[in-house]
This record gives sequence, C-alpha cells and structure tokens, in this order.
Amino acid sequence: MDKPMSLSTNKNYDVVVIGGGIHGVGVAQAAAAAGYSVALLEQNALASGTSSRSSKLIHGGLRYLESAQISVVRECLRERTLLLKLAPELVQLQYFNIPVYRETTRRPWQLQIGLSLYALLTGMHRSARFSRVPKSKWSSLNGLDSNGLQAVFRYYDAQTDDALLTRAVMNSAQQLGAELLMPCKLIAAELGDDYSSITYRHENNEETVNARVIVNATGPWANRVLEKITPTPKTLPMELVQGSHIVLDGKTEEGIYYMEAPRDKRAVFLMPWKDKALIGTTETVFQGDPAEAQPLASEEEYLLETVAHYFPRYRDTRREDIIERFAGLRVLPSSGTSHFARSRETILHPDRHNKPRLLTIYGGKLTAYRATAEKVIKRIGESLPQRKPVADTRKLKLTPP
Repeated sequence: MDKPMSLSTNKNYDVVVIGGGIHGVGVAQAAAAAGYSVALLEQNALASGTSSRSSKLIHGGLRYLESAQISVVRECLRERTLLLKLAPELVQLQYFNIPVYRETTRRPWQLQIGLSLYALLTGMHRSARFSRVPKSKWSSLNGLDSNGLQAVFRYYDAQTDDALLTRAVMNSAQQLGAELLMPCKLIAAELGDDYSSITYRHENNEETVNARVIVNATGPWANRVLEKITPTPKTLPMELVQGSHIVLDGKTEEGIYYMEAPRDKRAVFLMPWKDKALIGTTETVFQGDPAEAQPLASEEEYLLETVAHYFPRYRDTRREDIIERFAGLRVLPSSGTSHFARSRETILHPDRHNKPRLLTIYGGKLTAYRATAEKVIKRIGESLPQRKPVADTRKLKLTPP
C-alpha cells in the first residue's frame, strides 16, 4: 500500500516528516498510531538511501559492549525481540559464528564474558542462547580455515531485508491514515509559531503544505535540509562514515560469520544474502554528496582480504568477481575518538527546548527505529494537540509489501 498520494496545496498536518528511510517511516507510523495527521515527503523512493544499504542485521550490537554502550545494546535487543514477533516474514533469527584463532585479539574467555552479558541483556528469549561449536563439527562450517583455529562460538541475532522492512512500516503507517508523497524535492521551509510551511516540487509543480511540527529524518542529508529552513536552525557537527559491502558468488549455509579483520581487527561479517555471500562492512570517512556514496577500491580489497583470510575458497577472488557492491552512510557525532569508540546513541535535536517546531534525527540504528520513533513523538508531543491514539506500534504486525 506504499503508494504515493498527491497532497493538496496548503493542507494542514500535525506532523510532516521529511525523508523516507527507516526512521522517517517509523515516525510516520508512530505519529499516525498516536492519532495525528501526518504526511511523509520523500525525494526519490522509500529506502533509497542508507536504509537499503545497511548490513541487513537486526541485532543488539555485540561489539558495542566493548565501549560500554550498555543502554544501546539493551534497547536494540529489546527491539529485536519485538520485531521477531511483529515481522516474522521480514526478520528471521540467525546464528552467528565467531572463530577464534591463535592470533585473534579477543580471547575465548573474553568472548565467554561478552556473550554471557549479551545473553543477560537479552532476557529469557530463546535468542539468548550461545554455545561453542564442537571441534567435530568444524568441517561443516562452509570451509572455514581450521589451521590454528582454537574455538568457534555461536550466538543468535537476526537478519532482514532492510528495504522491504522500510516499505512494510510505511504500509502500516498508511493503513493508519498517513499520507506519502514521492518523489518530491524539498525547496524550502519556514518555521512559524502555529504552523510551519513546507514548499516542495512534485511533478514539476511547486506545492506547499503546513505542519505543526516538521521532523527531519533525512539521515546523511540532515544538515543540508536544515540549510533550506528559515529562520536557520542550529546544526550539530557530524561526520559521515561510509560502510561498504560486496556480494560474491557462493552460498553461506551455516549462519553468519563474525570475523576479525586481520588488517585492523575490526568486525566484518560474512552472511547469506539471496543465495549469494554478502561481506561487510568498512568504516571510511565520507565527504561529498551522500547520493554519490560508492565503495572505494581500497574498501573492496579490504573486504576481499578479510574473507579470504578465513575462507580458502575466496583466496583467488578478485574485484572483477564482485557481483554487487553498495555503500551506506552512518551519521556519527564529530569527535577526535575512533569511529568504534563513538556513541551510537540516537540524537534528537529540536529547534527550541519548549514546543519545538522542528526536530532533527541524527544517527539511529535500523534495529531500534521503532523505539526512536516513539521517543520522537514523545518529544514533540507538547507542540501537538491532544489526539486519541488509534494503535500501539508495539503490537502492529508488519508484513512484506
């Protein structure tokens, strides 16, 4: 049902969301569920940006435990459990294998502690289980190199089709009364005390709608959108970090592999994807137009080097053997620390403390989109009239569009 609709000029809405990625559609769903009138404006197509270029994982973020981001992991694990229930056709539990070699940085005892904490944060859900793969079964692990292998840990997280999930959430929002307009290009917006106006171009026509609150959910384009708004809102300094992925021939039938890159000890995943093998991701500072994000040759070599280190069948693979390649952009707060150490907390940035007219979402994780949307609605609630809720997003089923 995610069909674009034509909005009448100068129509009034409680909420207008700019951006049709996972956070934009999540806010549209949450706003409609809360009884608000809502419209979503998308420049190209749903999930046309990072929300179709992620690592396709619905997970707690095991590696974030190392930087003590306990609240992020706890929230994501809670949302993962909920999505497994609400969207069983879109989010499936997968087991992850962590091979440990003599040269692996994280020793077995460290992984045992980390996985125990991960299980504790998960709660009593069946996905909390973890174990060691017996040595007698190592030969079944998709040709994983056993030379120097000391242990293989197995735990559970989930996988999704990020673009399909985004469209499913928008369908849910539309069933609750949300309107979708795409493709449309934002021209300008002007903030007002009662209503703010949003002017955009749609099918060569310039049109305007009004909103009590504007939600800027444009991800890597967030600050560029703010430049089109008057009075000019304060922006937050942010850094775009590119995460590149490649797709190779070859099925991966024994779950997902959590590999430590030999070059810099970062986490890289090998996972099944549409009967092929998906490998990612990287962390490269990106500068330029977010629409032009593409994997660098050096990133592709890095990923090929990593997968070949663990799986001999890929040791003759070259860049020309790559079937598909894509890059998504993470929004991280500017900082002098490493990308790994930076907080993954989502930042909600209003134009003013009381009764915000505009709220910008910085960062955010695919897994926690629903919880983020819930926080957005709570934060802008004082700017909106009282409405009768019509649904609870914690109970809304999601089905493939």
